[in-house]
Amino acid sequence: MTFTEAVKSGFQNYAVFTGRTGRSTFWYWVLFGLIVSLIVNAVDGVLGVRMLAPLVSLGLLLPNLGMSVRRLHDIGKSWKWILLILIPVLGWIYLIYLYVQPGEGSANAYGSPSA
Repeated sequence: MTFTEAVKSGFQNYAVFTGRTGRSTFWYWVLFGLIVSLIVNAVDGVLGVRMLAPLVSLGLLLPNLGMSVRRLHDIGKSWKWILLILIPVLGWIYLIYLYVQPGEGSANAYGSPSA
């Protein structure tokens, strides 16, 4: 999946917490979020206001959660694993470890492999 297709997929499925998302789609979405965050923070700094970045973060919250849950589904894990984000450092590291794992090659409890 290309970068633009991944971003479109993220917004088209912004509140979808079922199904699966492949690694490339997930990491392209993470890259998109990082780029948007850097740009918005730069604009906030230039304008001297600190309200654009929180608004953009809030706007991307559901798409980020949906993409993360679908990525966990791709490796056969439940949505509950996203709660590792609540454990500082070790939880974050393990969650990143899960995100980089290859998806299951065949259908699992969460559906067929994504394209």
